Amino acid sequence: MTTYVYDFHQGNKDLKDLLGGKGANLAEMTNMGLPVPAGFTITTAACREYLAHGKEPDALRDEVGEHLHTLEQAMGRRLGQTDDPLLVSVRSGAKFSMPGMMDTVLNIGLSDASVPGLARQSGSPRFAWDSYRRLLAMFGRTVLGVDGELFDDAVDAAKKARGAGNDLDLDEADLRGLAEMFKTIIRDRTGRDFPQGPREQLDLAIRAVFDSWNGERARLYRRQERIPADLGTAVNVVAMVFGNLGMDSGTGVAFTRDPGNGDQGVYGDYLQNAQGEDVVAGIRNTLPLTALASIDPPAYDRLLSIMATLEQHYRDLCDIEFTIERNKLWMLQTRIGKRTAGAAFRIAVQLVDEGMITMDEALTRVTGAQLAQLMFPRFAAGGRADRIAQGMNASPGAAVGQAVFDSGRAVELAAAGIPVILIRRETNPDDLDGMIAAQGVLTSRGGKTSHAAVVARGMGKTCVCGAEEIDVDAHRRQAVAPGGVVVHEGDVISIDGSSGAVYLGEVPVVPSPVVEYFEGNLVADGSDPLVDAVHRIMTHADGAARLAVRANADTTEDAERARRFGAVGIGLCRTEHMFLGERRKLVERLILADGDEEADAALAALLPLQRGDFVAIFTAMDGLPVTVRLLDPPLHEFLPDLTELSVRVGVATATGEPVADGDAALLVAVRRLHEQNPMLGLRGVRLGLLIPGLVALQVRAIAEAAAICRGRGGDPRLEIMVPLVGAVQELEVVREQAEQVLEEVAVETGVDVQALIGTMIEVPRAALTAGQIAGAAQFFSFGTNDLTQMSWGFSRDDVESSFFSRYLDLGIFGVSPFESLDRDGVGRLVQLAVDEGRAARPEIKLGVCGEHGGDPDSVHFFHRLGLDYVSCSPFRLPVARLEAGRAAVLDR
Repeated sequence: MTTYVYDFHQGNKDLKDLLGGKGANLAEMTNMGLPVPAGFTITTAACREYLAHGKEPDALRDEVGEHLHTLEQAMGRRLGQTDDPLLVSVRSGAKFSMPGMMDTVLNIGLSDASVPGLARQSGSPRFAWDSYRRLLAMFGRTVLGVDGELFDDAVDAAKKARGAGNDLDLDEADLRGLAEMFKTIIRDRTGRDFPQGPREQLDLAIRAVFDSWNGERARLYRRQERIPADLGTAVNVVAMVFGNLGMDSGTGVAFTRDPGNGDQGVYGDYLQNAQGEDVVAGIRNTLPLTALASIDPPAYDRLLSIMATLEQHYRDLCDIEFTIERNKLWMLQTRIGKRTAGAAFRIAVQLVDEGMITMDEALTRVTGAQLAQLMFPRFAAGGRADRIAQGMNASPGAAVGQAVFDSGRAVELAAAGIPVILIRRETNPDDLDGMIAAQGVLTSRGGKTSHAAVVARGMGKTCVCGAEEIDVDAHRRQAVAPGGVVVHEGDVISIDGSSGAVYLGEVPVVPSPVVEYFEGNLVADGSDPLVDAVHRIMTHADGAARLAVRANADTTEDAERARRFGAVGIGLCRTEHMFLGERRKLVERLILADGDEEADAALAALLPLQRGDFVAIFTAMDGLPVTVRLLDPPLHEFLPDLTELSVRVGVATATGEPVADGDAALLVAVRRLHEQNPMLGLRGVRLGLLIPGLVALQVRAIAEAAAICRGRGGDPRLEIMVPLVGAVQELEVVREQAEQVLEEVAVETGVDVQALIGTMIEVPRAALTAGQIAGAAQFFSFGTNDLTQMSWGFSRDDVESSFFSRYLDLGIFGVSPFESLDRDGVGRLVQLAVDEGRAARPEIKLGVCGEHGGDPDSVHFFHRLGLDYVSCSPFRLPVARLEAGRAAVLDR
């Protein structure tokens, strides 16, 4: 029979799939002999059963009862016992950390009957009523679905009536009154009384945690972080220890290193006379963890010792939640801590230098997404905007946008393309969609381990927390800074997540030091620890990678940048981009030419222009391969707009005005060539087959440019790619034309110009007949953008804004197939083409030139398929290089 419940001593840190991250690590700490309250974990398997069938597994209730009985025996008290109640917390805990996204209920077991017993047992009636009002609010919000603001408003009203600055100033009578008020709110809003039975409370709380796996904010977070939706959450039932027993008690969050920048040292927050949720909720501003050294020296020393033990054990930055109950330290959780991108790189190399991990392991501790974050701009020194406040530097970066005061408005404006900064007193899990939409987050409350800080760091969002000088009034949609400075909704503000500074107005930004490093303007010389860390990890990644990384580059500037950013060639040079601007008229003349004489004149005018382009690109990439794709635009891009031309001719005819020279003949030609769906019409290889001289023009320009470069002592390495091939016969015809031109240029110049000739696999039929096509192709390059469009049967430009968001909500897409390769569909076509292409021509070169070549997940897939290279835009090159190295290490 399936076991659904495990005591802490039965698990370990490697059982995260079954026990969730929190349960597995509580078990690990228990077995390490650390001070963990007793408890048990309900497995993710039970959650999946519940979600699949709408009810708990039949055996679960009895198993929970058995483990609850064991817990009661260990504690010497029964759950909810009236004279000395055992209380428990019910906490979620998925395999992957989802901070604040699912639900927790503390103080389960309290009731009208047991509050007096808790008061006597603790010696503090205030504490007992404080614990009860917390249970009522959490249970009402989480289990019964009551709007949490009703409870918050009642607390605010009680504080206002008392003239209290925070909840610590409320006395026993105030808290007793709040408890009664909360019970009334629950009754009025749900039509039922708060359940007084301890076991009923426990069972309902467990079910609520299961349900929270599919809550809106949890689903949104999983989509953001690409966490699978079918994992389910475990539930941890833990004996309560109390940080709200008085000033000799408290709760905190600690990190073994600074998750903001990677600095070593004591880092975290502590809150006296509080329960754990108070820290992450940011309802009171916390003390720095170092303050605990003077508040409770023995507990502080014990905590530091445990932190060192855990970091050595997990060999990584650890995030720790703890409670001190009357000077006794209890460990409530540990996990591998979320960190900023910069901290990830710095900590990885620190751990190497300390002998904890190898460079291979360091490479697996960072990601391409984190490297991309490090390439974002930062604020320029000496900007003219006025600094209006100072907060905590919770998550680094430079963010500029319009001030907004609720998440709905943030989402609305961001959807319209307007950058925003979300300003809140403190965030809560319901703000997740606004945090995703915003450029950055600013709160007036909370510390560096508050909800806003932790979630922002995990998403790579800029965040400034605890800016106490700012009075945030969400109802009036404004914030008042010192000196009476008012920030209204819509005002532009800038926040610096690295310094904690808040500015009114727009602060100019400059490139990040990491971009300056890739550009060659900074060197890894020890002056910047982050640059040094990036350099060491990138060097190791390049050495480990089997998959080469090329660039998609169409201009000299892009080619030069690609080389600086580490490209080992160009995988896609789009020639149609060379015919824009003033040159477009020449292509139009070629397409509409009336006879060979006009066509030859257009070709003669185009040849030197394109030859010059290739000379510049081959020079920039000297010694490295350059894959030139022959012309591949839909034909309409080089013709006048049919509607505009028709109107122009029609208006002239209707008004008796003379029709402009050539417009009438042009209209006839455009109508003849007009296509209902130009993306599936006369483009790619079809252009070369139907427009005489076009292939010869381009190949001649390529070959003559190579001959010029060779004559200058250069080493051009040419690859000519024929686009949109669907049948081998198309490629054979074009290849024959190209080889003839290459021979002609060799005779004319005396330079033997060698070039590989291959094709882009972007039509599903090409993938299905790759074995045939490989007979005529020396290389394949997968055009995954078009291959995705044609496999799915939709146009990216048309559908992303129309129905993709709905598909993501429904779970049809886990992520857009244009963002990360659809492995099940498009990926199978690629694999089929790889297998059949290599079988027909073992030496064939295989690459990818769609933008999936810069997507981290896709890079790992292409590595496993055994491709030779990926190609992506210049600014994505470092990410692809890093992931190519990671793929090789993880594969080993």
